Amino acid sequence: MIKKTIVLFAVLLMAACTPKEKVPDFKAFTDVKEKKAAFFNFMYPAVIAENARVQKEREFIESLVMKLDNDSGTTSKELDKATKLGELYKEKLTDAGVNADWVNAMLVKVDYIPAPLVLSQGANESAWGTSRFAREANNYFGQWCYTKGCGVVPSKRNEGAAHEVAKFDSSQEAVHAYFMNVNRNNAYAELRVIREKLHSSPEALTPEQEANALAHGLIRYSERGEAYVEEIQAMIRHNSQYWR
Repeated sequence: MIKKTIVLFAVLLMAACTPKEKVPDFKAFTDVKEKKAAFFNFMYPAVIAENARVQKEREFIESLVMKLDNDSGTTSKELDKATKLGELYKEKLTDAGVNADWVNAMLVKVDYIPAPLVLSQGANESAWGTSRFAREANNYFGQWCYTKGCGVVPSKRNEGAAHEVAKFDSSQEAVHAYFMNVNRNNAYAELRVIREKLHSSPEALTPEQEANALAHGLIRYSERGEAYVEEIQAMIRHNSQYWR
């Protein structure tokens, strides 16, 4: 009992000592360019971190491809890691284990998302960080959750609806949730197909060009459909000066 109490105290102490993310007061900006720069600078590190995470996962899967090509078996450690990744991306390993079908399906999902697309959607969905859900829940991408108390109840939620706007502890958590949503949700399968085709393109594309192409796969992100896609593409173009 004493040991459990000590562990609990340590966890609470770590939580208390963890510095709270400093979010700019985006509503206080009166200059549009300054507000945009502040928003992108605030969100950009989280996007870089998520793409770095995805890249490591992809490199692991590519190492399994090489093993398959060389008819080399996977180690128990590799199999354990592959199993966890498969569950994470909703591509569970079958009794056949790590095979060509599985790694190919995973490579379609475990891939990077260009920063101009992520940042443009974040700006659009959160009104440049000024929306109620961005301020109260660190939700910059309009993502929902469906367990009572999991987030913030929308003021204009339809009668009988049970969804809430998901609440996150930080912008990093919000960006991570966005990445997992886009990379594994069936609604964005078209985006992933477009992305896969870009890999075989002989032309080297800029992140802005990639973002513009992938935006076509977001038609189900909003009830506005094609109008939403066109709006995101316009934001990508109009804010080109901010893309690094």
